[in-house]
Amino acid sequence: MNAPPNLDRLRFRSAARSHAGLRRGLNEDRLLDRPEVGLWAVADGMGGHRSGDVAASRVVEALGALDATDSGYGRLNDLVRAVSAVNAELFTQASEGPGAAPSGATVVALLAHERHFACVWAGDSRAYLLRGGAVTPITRDHSLVQSLIDDGRIDAAERRRHPEAHIITRAVGAAAEIDLDRRFAPILPGDVFLLCSDGLTACVEDDELMDFINRPDLDAAAEALLAVALERGAPDNVSFVLVAADAADRMT
Repeated sequence: MNAPPNLDRLRFRSAARSHAGLRRGLNEDRLLDRPEVGLWAVADGMGGHRSGDVAASRVVEALGALDATDSGYGRLNDLVRAVSAVNAELFTQASEGPGAAPSGATVVALLAHERHFACVWAGDSRAYLLRGGAVTPITRDHSLVQSLIDDGRIDAAERRRHPEAHIITRAVGAAAEIDLDRRFAPILPGDVFLLCSDGLTACVEDDELMDFINRPDLDAAAEALLAVALERGAPDNVSFVLVAADAADRMT
């Protein structure tokens, strides 16, 4: 007879994919996939900015260097400090000397500690949660179009075809200080998280996500998501991480 699950512990599985898409020669997205320490991230180098791929790489490298600690708040503070340090470096470099140009990236990061998560983001890279047969957004875009929607000036259905849909209002490296949004909530066994760059959400509607990620096999789900983005033209880089939370068995 199997032992009942230990509800005080969770274990995590993840699957990540990144593709340049079908219209861009360079992939400026970067991923972090560290289920062993409960940390995942997607950084998207800002199009039109010099070395967006370098900015995204710096963000992910800084997060990848973080050590696991016994304190959830300590881990969160370390994450925020790491992103803030990269932000300061990028902003300073952009203002140094003739010919200097901005270099920036959006970021969304998920930190799991015990039975809770912290989601931290800047820009329009997103996080979603699949729970109880529904997919709900965790993040809210920092973009001009989102501001217009919030003000009631345009309908949400106009988001993709708006001529200024590419304008981001917050990103790493875009200002002297970075204002990271944060959301905290418990994690339940069976939860599945999706972190993604806007290259995925440009191809897949929110209400379609359930069809692709509600699968026990995360690799199959990841392949299905990437395949549909490519089938629909993938005009931008497409990158994402799927993270599943399972109840850990007492015997493991």
